[in-house]
Formats: sequence, structure tokens, C-alpha cells
Amino acid sequence: MAVARKIPSPIVNIETEPFWKAARERRFVVPTCSTCGRAHWYPRAICPFCGGNIAWHDASGRGTIYTYSVMRRAKEPYVIAYVTLAEGPTMLTNLVECDLDALRIGQPVGVVFVETENGPPVPMFKPA
Repeated sequence: MAVARKIPSPIVNIETEPFWKAARERRFVVPTCSTCGRAHWYPRAICPFCGGNIAWHDASGRGTIYTYSVMRRAKEPYVIAYVTLAEGPTMLTNLVECDLDALRIGQPVGVVFVETENGPPVPMFKPA
């Protein structure tokens, strides 16, 4: 069973500040274009699809494992993964609170917030 460990605080900048503010409130938000309506990942100032302005919308916190890798040679094994969100984008993240040998591509996952050293919590995912 992978155990969530305290991780370094993320770097917050003007483009990501709304995301980290929501994370402090334990809300998972995704940037969505106000012009074309498409959600995207990673946070940026303008839509990567049409150049429109973005707005932050609450996301479901659900997704599926697109691919993953178990890092067993680390002092504490951990899982890095791409998760495709229910809203469409695929994001790089960690999988936590899971049996490392039971993970499967396509498996449903849900967001959890993992505490950092001194900053906002980081959203990661665990099997649903």
C-alpha cells in the first residue's frame, strides 16, 4: 500500500494561483476556455486551443488511469501516472492510498489532497 508522504510545497505563480487557492479549500478546479468551452491542463493564461480567456470551474475530481509507472527503487515506492479527467484533459499526477500491484490502466480514480511542507495541498488520485 503506497502511503502519501509530505512533499515539497508547489511554486505558485499568477497563472496557477486560482488553482492553488481552490486546493487550499479542498476544491479541485480545471481551467476552461470562456470562448470555446474546452477544459485543458496544465494551467496557463490563455486557451491552448483557440487563444481565448480562461475561467476556473469546479471539476468532478473523477478520472481514469491512462498510464502509470511504479517507482520501486525509491526509498518509499510511489506511483506516477497520467489520469484522464472526467472533464477531458489528461494530467500528470501521483496515485496514492493504493495497492501498487492492483493498479490497472482504465481503472477509475478520485481526487485526494496531499499535504505539502508549507504550501497548499496537492491534488493526487486514489482508486475509486
